[in-house]
Amino acid sequence: MLLKEVKVIKGAPAEWGTCSRTISFESHPLSLAHQKGTFAVGLISGGIVILDAITGSQITVLSGHTDWVRCLTFSLDGIFLVSGGHDLIVKLWDVQTGGVIKDFCGHTTIVSSVSISPDCNTIASGSWDRTIRLWHVQAGDCFCVIAEFNSWINSVSFSPNNPWFLMSASNDNTVLQWDLNGCQIGPTYKGKGVAFSLDGTHFISWGDQIATVRNSSSRAVVTELQVPEYGFDCCCFSPNGKFVAGSAYYTSYIWDITGLDPHLIATLIGHTCSITSLIFSSSLISASEDETIKFWQAGASPTDPAMTNMKSIPPTPSPIESVSLQGRDEVAISSDKAGVVKIWDILTGLCKTSIQTPAKGRSWRDIQLIEGRLIVVWYYDQKIYIWDAEKGEFLWKVKTPIFKSRGIRISGDGSKVFCLAENSIQAWSIWTGEPMGKVELEDESYLDPLSMDSSKIRVCFKDSQTQGWDFGDLCPSPIQFSNTSLGKPHLNLIGGTKWYTGPCMIQDAVAGNGVFQLAGRYATPYEARWDGQYLVVGYGFGEVLILDLNHVLPQ
Repeated sequence: MLLKEVKVIKGAPAEWGTCSRTISFESHPLSLAHQKGTFAVGLISGGIVILDAITGSQITVLSGHTDWVRCLTFSLDGIFLVSGGHDLIVKLWDVQTGGVIKDFCGHTTIVSSVSISPDCNTIASGSWDRTIRLWHVQAGDCFCVIAEFNSWINSVSFSPNNPWFLMSASNDNTVLQWDLNGCQIGPTYKGKGVAFSLDGTHFISWGDQIATVRNSSSRAVVTELQVPEYGFDCCCFSPNGKFVAGSAYYTSYIWDITGLDPHLIATLIGHTCSITSLIFSSSLISASEDETIKFWQAGASPTDPAMTNMKSIPPTPSPIESVSLQGRDEVAISSDKAGVVKIWDILTGLCKTSIQTPAKGRSWRDIQLIEGRLIVVWYYDQKIYIWDAEKGEFLWKVKTPIFKSRGIRISGDGSKVFCLAENSIQAWSIWTGEPMGKVELEDESYLDPLSMDSSKIRVCFKDSQTQGWDFGDLCPSPIQFSNTSLGKPHLNLIGGTKWYTGPCMIQDAVAGNGVFQLAGRYATPYEARWDGQYLVVGYGFGEVLILDLNHVLPQ
């Protein structure tokens, strides 16, 4: 069910509320559920994928639904999973074996929400047929139908510490409380959705732009939360009950609800379509119609007062203009349109350093760590500018005869800078600005995003063929070399430059077929680099992804 099983997809700063991993699917995920180190993803295709909550790796796929899986929930002990959706069936699954224990049939249209009681004796299901059905788990029969609703049911939720107490929320903005006889108990609240905290001491109801947290025993209001635009689609508590997350359209928010001053601590931007579900595990996980789920960094609250200001404008990600990959240092480096250079730890995906540089705008550029110095090189107006970002010093500029660059690269040994025109590659010394060689090309080409060592550079032509040249110091002129690279001589990385229109893929040069391809919104990055194991890509929507492909590529 996954678009492509990958070990790591990440690239996020070590700050609260930033995206630390993204997983893409073949069809968009509708529902999420979490319990005991695993979480389940219900897909529009009808499949349910079980993933490891820490690594995001796939454990198994549950097949049985024939249509959209709109709702999921685990039993408190993690033994059972309950699901429902557009095929009108409620299913009870054995998580360990992946088999269906029972089907519960009776709803006449979409099953929109399911919940299982803490003693695992009762399942509640809500539907667009404007009813709630209560089912005996052992017998498999429906023993109660609650049909006192004016609109469809959005959510049903058992109290985690009371198997006889159930809450519901319907689309007419009504939250009600029920016993297992189908009798309404307690007051009525406003909301189109409702959920309990893990320990059952609090519940949250939400609708439009207001979400209200209440004490489950006293029903006293703990706090009211507000989103700046659109309306709440879903909300959830963190496992410790200290935080509440809520989504509105494609943005999620996290509030600290402890203390006397509950406040917003993070605004999560990254999805490009509506968020369909939120859950908290060790991090916040969001599912979206953009066919991805995202893991958001969870940690101590930030001290920056601006982060707690409800009216503050969320930062807009700046397009990534370049990426580089240095496996020997275990880092990737990105540069965005605003000139911010970030150094990422390949193994953790966390940002180690962020530096503001003058390399701004839509300029061709490259950045590398050379002898402990962060060197930034960018092309503008027939000149190459070289900057020591570590010291904050402009070094010098190189005048070039290239009127329109199609790419720029620093050599793997840090001695040269390459610049590509439509019909030539030219090289200059990065330290003196002296010309170091030139190669005429017979066809329009692009700098291959594959990282090369020493003084080598390769280009990718429009027909996906690649050629490489060695501009070594001892060579009177560049020498063309065969397709040998990084221990996998039969694999080429195609695409991954700003003007390349095809998908970014790794191709088997011998067989002529693709062995890995980025798809969906990730298909055409602005920039990409590959070292035979890690692929780092940067996008116009401001995201950096680092993928460990070592276990999916042929050796």
